[in-house]
Amino acid sequence: MAINWFPGHMVAAQKKAAEALADVDVVVEVLDARSPAATVNPMINAMREARHRPALKILNKIDLADPAVTEAWLAWFNAQDGVHAIGLSCKKAGESAKVLPEARKLVPHREGPLKRLRVMMMGVPNVGKSTLVNALLNRRIANVGDEPAVTKLIKRYDLPDGTWLYDTPGLMWPKIALETDGLLLAANHLVGVNAYIDEEVATYLAGILLDRYPAALTARYGIDADSVDAPGVIEAIAKRRGFRIKGGSADFEKAAVTLLNDYRSGILGRVTLETPESRAAQLAAIEQQQKFAASDSVAAPE
Repeated sequence: MAINWFPGHMVAAQKKAAEALADVDVVVEVLDARSPAATVNPMINAMREARHRPALKILNKIDLADPAVTEAWLAWFNAQDGVHAIGLSCKKAGESAKVLPEARKLVPHREGPLKRLRVMMMGVPNVGKSTLVNALLNRRIANVGDEPAVTKLIKRYDLPDGTWLYDTPGLMWPKIALETDGLLLAANHLVGVNAYIDEEVATYLAGILLDRYPAALTARYGIDADSVDAPGVIEAIAKRRGFRIKGGSADFEKAAVTLLNDYRSGILGRVTLETPESRAAQLAAIEQQQKFAASDSVAAPE
């Protein structure tokens, strides 16, 4: 199932963000530490690179992510040109204080009242960007919600130290190239619920958990991870929780939602759904497919 979610207001928001970047020094892109590469918006990268702006990548929600994998992702991002990455949990007191000093390191020439630091907060919807903005402002101004696409307009705030902070709406991109990226975004509740089917996303999530965190499934649901496949996890949850539909059959939808909610809330423990190695393998497989497709088209008779 291909998942794509690009509400109409994002078209205008993307255009305005691209225009506003002319007056910005650093792009602060907020990512989900549980799926860092999948939550990188390629349009944001393209916009900032066109303006030659450095990026501070914030791996948010590290308190929910596997710490060893988070370290690997930080190294992966910090190896990229024009990029610096840090991890934090923006809901924790004091964590937001790390952001502006790190952003300032990327543009050391921007200092003093005549060269104030100008940063733009960007990211996909519901990744925690508005929570971080409110923490930086030390007051609730940006709207926060547990649904994607709460912020609709670009706003500029003057911080006490003279920094200009631009807050942008959550931005997706028109077509998600990797099907697995769409599933990861959905698993992390970063796209609208109408864009995906809970059972399909939960089954994909179950497969990752079986592969990397089987003990979490056993501890939470009493599942013997060695004796089930991904669909079997959903069925086992339904049976163990007594989820039934009319007629007595297992309620797979309710079981799927239960798994997704338990993962999203951190009940399953500190879990990261992708690694730099898994990302590299996916990209290599796609490149190979494209090569085969190109060779087939060349060899095809006229």
